[in-house]
Amino acid sequence: MRGKGQDDDGAIRAIRAAACPLGTSPHCHAALLFAVADARFVLLGEASHGTDDFYRERAAITKRLIEEKAFDAVAVEADWPDALRVDRFVRGLSDDSSALQALGDFQRFPAWMWRNPPVREFVDWLRAFNQGRAPEQRVGFYGIDLYSLYTSIESVLEYLDRVDPEAARRARSRYGCFDHFAEDTQAYGHAAAFGLSASCEDAAVAQLMELREKKVHAGVDAHFHAEQNARLVRNAEHYYRTMFKGRVASWNLRDQHMAQTLEALDAHLSARRSRPARIAVWAHNSHLGDARATEMANIGELNVGQLMRERYGGQCFNVGFTTASGEVMAASAWDGDAERKRINPPLAGSIEALLHETGLGRFALILRNHQVLAEALRDARLQRAIGVIYAPATERQSHYFEARVAEQFDALVHLDQTSALESLA
Repeated sequence: MRGKGQDDDGAIRAIRAAACPLGTSPHCHAALLFAVADARFVLLGEASHGTDDFYRERAAITKRLIEEKAFDAVAVEADWPDALRVDRFVRGLSDDSSALQALGDFQRFPAWMWRNPPVREFVDWLRAFNQGRAPEQRVGFYGIDLYSLYTSIESVLEYLDRVDPEAARRARSRYGCFDHFAEDTQAYGHAAAFGLSASCEDAAVAQLMELREKKVHAGVDAHFHAEQNARLVRNAEHYYRTMFKGRVASWNLRDQHMAQTLEALDAHLSARRSRPARIAVWAHNSHLGDARATEMANIGELNVGQLMRERYGGQCFNVGFTTASGEVMAASAWDGDAERKRINPPLAGSIEALLHETGLGRFALILRNHQVLAEALRDARLQRAIGVIYAPATERQSHYFEARVAEQFDALVHLDQTSALESLA
């Protein structure tokens, strides 16, 4: 890793020569889309879960992917059943009268992550874009995360109640294993991990297998959604059992679930379109940048970016986002209140400090197949990651890791000064 005070003049010159200015050049997004070429998966990251500018820039890129490259879906770091309500709204299938109402199922911490003005505006835009298009050509909105164990159980049961009451009875019997924990997923995980209660793993697996094997004639989409919820229950059960046994195992399970969900969505949409699907993915940099180019790999962690590159190769194009200063919406502890916090100046030796030193402000770098940038950015540097919690007092330990950015991402968007997200009421 480059140390404090080491000469970065060569890297700064290379960045200045290659940078595409955002906001002042109408060609920057066009250059990014040209670099995307025929990639079917564009992974759009963020360096925090609470930065307004990241959401707006990501939405702007996604709109062009939909309009100019016929992308079929947006898949976000959110739970499947919560995002499904939004999907039904944007595809004209719900009774919700507004985007704000359609976002109403995003209630659990951190609500601001998806209930915010940029997402509301994008959802409104997507609904308007879909109007007048044939149902099978409408662009969808999906969640790929796995926290919604109990909500997904309810969704599976609601589906089976409609289409197969006898199958619903069997599902209730299986999922009854979870009833002892009053919808407290961590209590279930703790009890199952330490042998204080029987594991519900077999029940969750059996229910998923039955849904896979016994497809009823209730509509391809409806059965697909039920199967995804059953897969989420199976994987969430494993995740909550594992989270008490170490970070690496639970992290890997979560990212494997997200990658599996993207693969399932790809297969579903490709069959519906009769052509390979194209999907934009919104999640944190730490999920979407290739873990093999970071210190995560040293402790055995993998992530969505790595798994998608391994499976899809050049058809996966991932974009990282960074900032140097401004404010962020974050909590001080899990399940805590949302706070507007000032971001510390970037640490010496970090990629954020280097990008700030260019003096360019807001710009994009196309890293894929750019040998000069690859050489200039070949060394590992510190990189900042702010999640839903921000602890400025322990920033080096809490929020920085080492990464080789030119291997981690195919492109990088740097927004030097940024503002905090606002939460919708």
